[in-house]
Amino acid sequence: MTKRGKQASGSPSGVGTSIELFTGGGGLAWAMHEEGFRHLLAVEFDKRACATLRENTAVAYDPAADQPMSLDDKWPLIEGDVHQVSFANFAGKVDVVAGGVPCQPWSLGGAHKGYDDPRNLWPELFRCVRETRPKAIIAENVKGLLRASFKPYYDYILNELRVPFEQRVEGEDWADHNKRLEKALKVAPSDLTERYDVKYKLVNAADYGVPQQRWRVFVVAFRKDLGLSEWEFPDETHSELALWHSQKNGDYWKRHRREPRPDLVPDVIPPLDPKKPREPWKTLRDAICDMPEPIGDKVEHPDWKHHYGWPGAREYVGHTPNDLDRPAKTVKAGVHGVPGGETVLRKDDGSIRYMTVREVARVMTFPDDWELMGPRGEQMRQLGNAVPVGLGRVMAKAVKDALAGGGKAGS
Repeated sequence: MTKRGKQASGSPSGVGTSIELFTGGGGLAWAMHEEGFRHLLAVEFDKRACATLRENTAVAYDPAADQPMSLDDKWPLIEGDVHQVSFANFAGKVDVVAGGVPCQPWSLGGAHKGYDDPRNLWPELFRCVRETRPKAIIAENVKGLLRASFKPYYDYILNELRVPFEQRVEGEDWADHNKRLEKALKVAPSDLTERYDVKYKLVNAADYGVPQQRWRVFVVAFRKDLGLSEWEFPDETHSELALWHSQKNGDYWKRHRREPRPDLVPDVIPPLDPKKPREPWKTLRDAICDMPEPIGDKVEHPDWKHHYGWPGAREYVGHTPNDLDRPAKTVKAGVHGVPGGETVLRKDDGSIRYMTVREVARVMTFPDDWELMGPRGEQMRQLGNAVPVGLGRVMAKAVKDALAGGGKAGS
């Protein structure tokens, strides 16, 4: 049984099956699990992330063992290079292939080599799709994928997802392959199970109830024989405007028993639209208000796992702390050079400190009993690379509803 026990999916066996690629520390995988998807396989290369998965809910994949039949079963995990993994045994058994495709080739903080970067793993996602023919695909990536300099290749990614069986041949330039894909798309398919209807959207996690401003691109595809070409992404549920109104009318401050801060709200704000009701953005204070202060540097709190102080928090130009009464800044993986204060917060007395690992996990909407393995830096890196669980659940639910015949996810 997983550490958090069986999830409420409507059935012990779940709502469908999935394969998780590039699983990392488990954000999207746990979101999928909470929405009732039963993982047949998870694949991850990083040893610390694999240790985290095993500590929580995974077990080494055994090809001779029976596949998981219940949400209580542990996730079969392959620790290794996805290039070396065959998915042929799962053909016809997978409802969803999901994964946060590694971001380094596209990140503004990295070398952003894109399609020339050996860490570009989109081709491995396409291979998994060819070998399993899932009903749906969920892929997440950084905002940098939409930069103008990468747009031609991004269009190519979407085309290859639309016709993944029109494979690139050895030695073929991606641009030449894209021409073949565009040509194939003009011809009616003889087999609808080899084509996918593809949608993508740039989303801010804060707009879906995550206490963090985090822009990410989601790509969702449905197998063409399912007739879901009209599917749309779910509408936003939260807004900055609603937060401003909550702070201006005092509701926010009463809830937190704090004196109002007029500096946070513009002098003039537009009225709320009754036709598009939104909840207020969740703030860092909302996320951690029930947690005690860490009791000391490098001293674990007796009642809270991964909740200890860390020395050396600083503030300077370009490196400013998080404001408790705003959503947190984007949690980063720590591979982008000097951070911009993403893991520093300003307390109510004006002093600053580093956020604890557990507080960052709260901002990433992981459950409080989710354990992260490795030293602090590795734990933070896993969190920074993850999909926020809350945002992952929104996307997983939208796909689940569509597969169940719910039609459009948006309203």
